[in-house]
Amino acid sequence: MKHPISCALALAIATALAGCASTTPATTASEATMPATAAYSGPFAAPSTLDLHYPQFDGIKDSDFAPAFDAGMAEQLREMDAIANNPEAPTFQNTIVAMEKSGQVLDRATNVFFNLIGTDKNDAREKLESEYAPKFSAHRDAIALNPTLFARIKTLHDARATLGLDAIDLRLLERRYTDFVRSGAALNDVQKARIRSINTDLSKLGTQFNQNVLAEVNDSAIVVDSRDELKGMGEEQIAAAAEAAKARKLDGKYVIALLNTTGQPAEAQLENRALRERLHKASVARGSRGNQWDNTGIVSQVLKLRAERAKLLGYDTTANYVLADETAANQDNANRLLRQLAPAAVSNARREGADLQAMIDADQKAKGQPSFQLAPWDWAYYSEKVRAQKYSFDESQLKPYFEMQRVLEDGVFFAATKLYGITFKPRTDLPKYHPDTWIYDVYDKDGSLLSIFIWDPYARSSKRGGAWMNTYVAQSDLTGDKPVVANHLNIPKPSAGKPTLMTWDEVTTTFHEFGHALHGFFQDVRYPYYSMNVPRDFVEYPSQVNEMWADWPSVLGNYAKHYETGKPMPKELLDKVIAAAKFNQGFATTEYLEAAMLDQRWHQLPADQIPAASGVMAFEAQALKADGFDYAPVPPRYKTPYFSHIMGGYAAGYYAYIWSEVLGANTEQWIRNNGGLTLQNGDRLRKFVLAPGGEIEAGKLFPNFAGYEAKIEPLLEKRGLTAK
Repeated sequence: MKHPISCALALAIATALAGCASTTPATTASEATMPATAAYSGPFAAPSTLDLHYPQFDGIKDSDFAPAFDAGMAEQLREMDAIANNPEAPTFQNTIVAMEKSGQVLDRATNVFFNLIGTDKNDAREKLESEYAPKFSAHRDAIALNPTLFARIKTLHDARATLGLDAIDLRLLERRYTDFVRSGAALNDVQKARIRSINTDLSKLGTQFNQNVLAEVNDSAIVVDSRDELKGMGEEQIAAAAEAAKARKLDGKYVIALLNTTGQPAEAQLENRALRERLHKASVARGSRGNQWDNTGIVSQVLKLRAERAKLLGYDTTANYVLADETAANQDNANRLLRQLAPAAVSNARREGADLQAMIDADQKAKGQPSFQLAPWDWAYYSEKVRAQKYSFDESQLKPYFEMQRVLEDGVFFAATKLYGITFKPRTDLPKYHPDTWIYDVYDKDGSLLSIFIWDPYARSSKRGGAWMNTYVAQSDLTGDKPVVANHLNIPKPSAGKPTLMTWDEVTTTFHEFGHALHGFFQDVRYPYYSMNVPRDFVEYPSQVNEMWADWPSVLGNYAKHYETGKPMPKELLDKVIAAAKFNQGFATTEYLEAAMLDQRWHQLPADQIPAASGVMAFEAQALKADGFDYAPVPPRYKTPYFSHIMGGYAAGYYAYIWSEVLGANTEQWIRNNGGLTLQNGDRLRKFVLAPGGEIEAGKLFPNFAGYEAKIEPLLEKRGLTAK
């Protein structure tokens, strides 16, 4: 499982528009009084003229977005008004297909804007985000709660068996109907008004939460006074910390930037235990410090509003509302999986902790100093020592063999070529939204242009934490569009002229995120609705599978070469990397499950049991203990006040990573048993798993691929989760 980092698979725009709400009064399509689209002639008025409609970043200014948003919403409301009030009897073509063709100006503008919000936020964009989040939700509600439009869809849905639709068209009709019902279209007017009000508040709160998270990451960076305190860090990391300090006008000092996870990479290297502790405590305090960026009040309000909305829509909890539209189906099924894994994960973590404690005791004894009890800020540091002891290597030995560009081109791309027959060519003529990005044309087996891929690897203060894929242009037969997709990571950028040497976790994250990109490349769907529109608990499946190639011998051997000499990683070191695949998996699985089960605990509460701001952190502690996570050295991967996933598209859905990994582990097993890295296996994966998008029910895709239902045992084996 790759640390979700959202892998927020770039349903960023869909989440922003479909999950947002409004500060403006709700309107029907016919009531809209926005400017006419004819008056709009900005950069989003027509598709980009660049290849595959790649965005013309050099011709887009921040001031272009608001006019495009206004014009785009007005255009789509007019289109929906025309559909809803069409005097002709409803048909699939004049209603459902017409809806698929609507909102193109808005789509182009929001695709670019929301992707830039994640990758390169500035004050102007942040202000626009706050201003337009509620307007977008009002727009969504004006469509989803339009009774005349819903009546046409319902008429078609009720008569669907008599319409002569093929399976793809029938599924689109059913999905559209379900989406409208889940948005509140079948409620009475009073209930609809309350839904709109709830969505209004959720929009504001969600935007503020995300802005607070980014502000806290930047504000909580650790300032270090002397180089001596950084002992254990590499020269390039120290130089980067010095440059970060200079950027803050702290010449002569050092700044360790934080990532939006509980654990921080520097904890694995810093010999100074007091500094490790300081770093950890700064990380876990974010969002609950009582300052202007405290998120506990927002969490409480959001959860209460979500619970109320779920009840209005006929569900007892937010979790059951969310999961009814996922492959898990309900919270009991999600709970069953998580609770099946948790005891073994914690048991393995405790065994790993015992090894670390033994290392601490021995280390302190050798220094003639008293020992100390293993704490969260010790785990990463001493696990590297234990890894070195068990497998005779540590992270510092690996990094020289993982130069970033080589990992991408000779590793990730190489594996994709071997498996799918696709090839890659750098592009230098297309405009960039940020200098630290790379662009590639992606060619299919027949030599045709399949996609354009953007690679955005470096961390920066304007970029949200984690790693994710997003879509600028989505594939669809109806529009004729081919995909333009991007991968984003948060790798620390080295000082000028120095190579980017990756950790093993960053390497596997790169393979993981490219699995999402492959999903985008290979979509072959009829309608825009279906493109990448799969359940949250399925969307991580292709990316989990793609991780398997990171340590596949022929792939690892192709990219793991010393950045200075070009010599391949010695076979004995390569063998150790593969042998250590299950190392520390008790910790990794436990920290993830803690967050996933915490997400479920929050979203399974009825509104009247959700604590106020002052009780948020106490509830978190109680929930973790109740689920058996009473092992202090392993905190959750995300604590509630900076758990961005559950304030966005993964609300009640963070379990999706492990749910998807069950499918991923089964698929890995199938591939290993059927020849490994071959074009035949790639063709099968492409046909049955990656190409269908939302055209086929997600629960059928793995059985269609493998010929049998997935089992949990391959995941337990992969993670070494045995109940010894």
